Amino acid sequence: MQDLKTYITKYAIQCGFDLVRITGAEEFAQDRDAALTRIKSGQMDGLPWYTESRVRNGADPQELLPGARSIVCLGQSYLGLAGEGQASPGSGKVARYAQVKDYHRAMKGRMKAFVRGLEKRLEAPVAARWYVDDGPMLDRAAAARSGLGWFGKSTNILTPSHGSWVLLGQVITDLELEPDQPLKKTCGACVRCIDDCPTGAIVAPYVVDNTRCISYQTIENRGVIPLEMRPLIRDWVFGCDICQDVCPVNLKASEAHQPIQTAEAVGPSGELDLAELLALSDEEFRSRFQGTSIMRAKRVGLQKNACVALGNNRDEAGVPALVSTLTTAEALVRGHAAWALGQIATAEAIASLEQAMARETDKYVQDEIDGALKKSRLKPADRPVS
Repeated sequence: MQDLKTYITKYAIQCGFDLVRITGAEEFAQDRDAALTRIKSGQMDGLPWYTESRVRNGADPQELLPGARSIVCLGQSYLGLAGEGQASPGSGKVARYAQVKDYHRAMKGRMKAFVRGLEKRLEAPVAARWYVDDGPMLDRAAAARSGLGWFGKSTNILTPSHGSWVLLGQVITDLELEPDQPLKKTCGACVRCIDDCPTGAIVAPYVVDNTRCISYQTIENRGVIPLEMRPLIRDWVFGCDICQDVCPVNLKASEAHQPIQTAEAVGPSGELDLAELLALSDEEFRSRFQGTSIMRAKRVGLQKNACVALGNNRDEAGVPALVSTLTTAEALVRGHAAWALGQIATAEAIASLEQAMARETDKYVQDEIDGALKKSRLKPADRPVS
């Protein structure tokens, strides 16, 4: 059994993974109960797919693979990609993990190769199911119990060697393997992630209010971004890395030894041109972002985010794109474009809002324009800082 475990560990590294640990297939009862409590308390509101039944299934490996005995926990670093520093006024930032080509496909491809290699080595079929974060498996619970990493106060898994810049995968198998022990590490007294989160989404150590998270607002929220949240989103257009950027553990994190291919749609800067985003058609959006995580936000969502970023950047060069958007886009995007124009508040921006109010028939957009005009007409000295 030890020889097999040693082989599995070495072979997983050969398959491209940076971290490998083993845990048993017992139910994750404590983590299940914690997740159910979060659902009942409303902290997972806005994620209709994150249900009690999903949590219960994902907490019990036997539900996912009858006869399961072990879980091979895998970590793939995505550090080394662009995305550091402040984006230029005309650009918006994308979370590092989304700067790679569809990591679900890449990770699952490596896990499939890993299992097939085991079968070849053992000269026998191996019962196995593998998961990334798009499946029900409680991936962070498995990672923590296996000793791959420990729970940070941001709820991210922190690993000693690669920090939190890791994609997690699990291979549930019927192979009986000696489990590794959890790490005896904690974040100690550090609360950098809590203090530096601009939205206050980390409401307590190890507890995140999903609806206040920038990642939720820029990816999962299909509706209107709340007014009070917009200034806090800054220039993020897909996801957020703030709690990871400020984490001391990440300062010495190692990079991937076999990185996943970078997505050309984002480019080496880790930024997206906001005016270009506002001009995309559905076909152009799909053509550019197909095979990347950014597809999850959908075109309308990404354009809505671009409007907010332009408004927060006070980017006067973005006014023409916003004016065009205020005329041609869907109501949801038009409303956010109106807000952005109210933030920039140049003469051109104000005039475009007044013209839009005269022709607009959608009540939501009318309210956004009215609010933007009221804000833009404040004297500069009295204008609130947001």
